[in-house]
Amino acid sequence: MALANQPCPMILVVEDDSAIREVLTDVLESEGYQVTNAANGREAIQLLRGSTLPCLILLDLMMPVMNGWQFRDEQRQDPVLAPVPVVVISADSDLPTKAAAIHANDFLKKPIQLDRLLDTVEQYCG
Repeated sequence: MALANQPCPMILVVEDDSAIREVLTDVLESEGYQVTNAANGREAIQLLRGSTLPCLILLDLMMPVMNGWQFRDEQRQDPVLAPVPVVVISADSDLPTKAAAIHANDFLKKPIQLDRLLDTVEQYCG
């Protein structure tokens, strides 16, 4: 939770499923975080380049337009965006391997456990 005179930590949720995006946003905002959303990787890159950098990116892997792997490639090549930590969110059965392959900081398996989500976010944005 942010202190009264400090800005709320911002989190970028990159998820093509609008219901999941909405739930994540509601949960995180109720915990005092500012949340920005993108429906795909291309939208996320544009948001990142046009605003204040978030303390964390929650990134789905399977998305249209630009998927999580493509987003991560582009993010890692940009020296301004590269330092922002990424936590992959996916239902993929081989999630640990795929998260490691794109050099993600961590991963959360769908369906996401609320306690694990909040603990992970606190680790990067606390």
